[in-house]
Amino acid sequence: MVLIPFWAFAGGGSAGASIGGIRIEFFLFALTLLGVALFHHQTFWVALIGLTTIILYKLFFIADYPFAEHLFGTNSLVDQLVHKELRQGEWGILVNLFGLLLGFGLLAKIFEESGVPDILPKYLPNDWKGPFVLLIFVFILSSFLDNIAAAMIGGTIALVVFKNKVHIGYIAGIVAASNAGGSGSVLGDTTTTMMWIDGVAAFNVLHAFIAAFAALFIIAWFAAHQQDKHQQITADIKPGVKVDWANLGVVILILIGAILSNVFYDMPALGVWLAIVIGAFFIKMPWSEIGASIKGTIFLLCLVTAASFMPVETLPDASWMTAFILGFVSAVFDNIPLTKLCLDQGHFDWGILAYSVGFGGSMIWFGSSAGVAITNKFPEARNVMLWIRKGWHVMLAYIVGFFVLYLIMGWEPASNKKHKEPADTCPVENCPVKVKHNAMHAIEVNP
Repeated sequence: MVLIPFWAFAGGGSAGASIGGIRIEFFLFALTLLGVALFHHQTFWVALIGLTTIILYKLFFIADYPFAEHLFGTNSLVDQLVHKELRQGEWGILVNLFGLLLGFGLLAKIFEESGVPDILPKYLPNDWKGPFVLLIFVFILSSFLDNIAAAMIGGTIALVVFKNKVHIGYIAGIVAASNAGGSGSVLGDTTTTMMWIDGVAAFNVLHAFIAAFAALFIIAWFAAHQQDKHQQITADIKPGVKVDWANLGVVILILIGAILSNVFYDMPALGVWLAIVIGAFFIKMPWSEIGASIKGTIFLLCLVTAASFMPVETLPDASWMTAFILGFVSAVFDNIPLTKLCLDQGHFDWGILAYSVGFGGSMIWFGSSAGVAITNKFPEARNVMLWIRKGWHVMLAYIVGFFVLYLIMGWEPASNKKHKEPADTCPVENCPVKVKHNAMHAIEVNP
């Protein structure tokens, strides 16, 4: 079952041994994912051993594999920062994920200590509609925040209002709601931000919200009833609870820092940690949360790094079926390199693709960074079989949402022309963008 999603594109690459047309690296990665699924109490060590095995294979069996170029790109670090070409090397993705997972772990604790989660029961309905409304709140929050932050805030609220008894199906619902909310917004998810930076207009991913709204209704309906039967929302407010405005102010500062840094530098972790350093002068920072989040963070970094070493140089021809399958692939394969491949290939309907790769990772807990982050608070959710069995509505929601969007909007891929053409669109004669584009084209034609 783990191998099936790779069959469609696992033959890419010309170097290295293969079995049945599938490169050895894919078998190693599939075994790593299988180990994570079977040994959910040892996921950290499974991921670390899997990454080490893949690196050793590349080192000893593939001659002159460009490790430095893979990690740091072909440009200097200064050029990558100034020109926002972080995708040239994996270091930008890894540093950003590391900073976000640890930073938003601190944010969740600061938010919990602000007192806001303790007074929310006063404003949420007392029956199943309470958890239903909470998932809608997570969805809305994720449309303009990073989905990790939205999931962590939602999980923190759930811990309080459900008295630490949160159903695994509802945990999956929180992750799915956060991923759905970011799927149609260029500010809400790393994949849509990548599309935006690469030249895809924000309007061209907006229709992903059609699928996301349909998926949200299914998730919220079933997950809310699961949670209501498992543990009803508490209507009582703790006596003497007051909002700590300093803590709440730091939470807002961190969120603003993430948004601004994401827009201007494509590195939201930078703004998060600048805000945390500033906030440390005003409140007592719960640094112990870093220790609680570090293993989960390293786990995800190992999986993302291992996925980046997979020889996926080609995808099947762009079609609605390819986009649909990529949703399932993104549940076990990092959606960042998948998105990059799709951008390089072109001819995709960017709204449908944004929904597929953004929401598809919700089907397994390690399929998205939001899922990994929230399981630091809910370690019982690291059981893949329980996640799939109790969070079955996430897969149903993905399928229904996809076909609702497809039937309403159809498949409207980008034209054969690349979705951005700086040489044709620049109105100024001899402008730097045009000169750079023409120079690069000349290099490609006559290296």
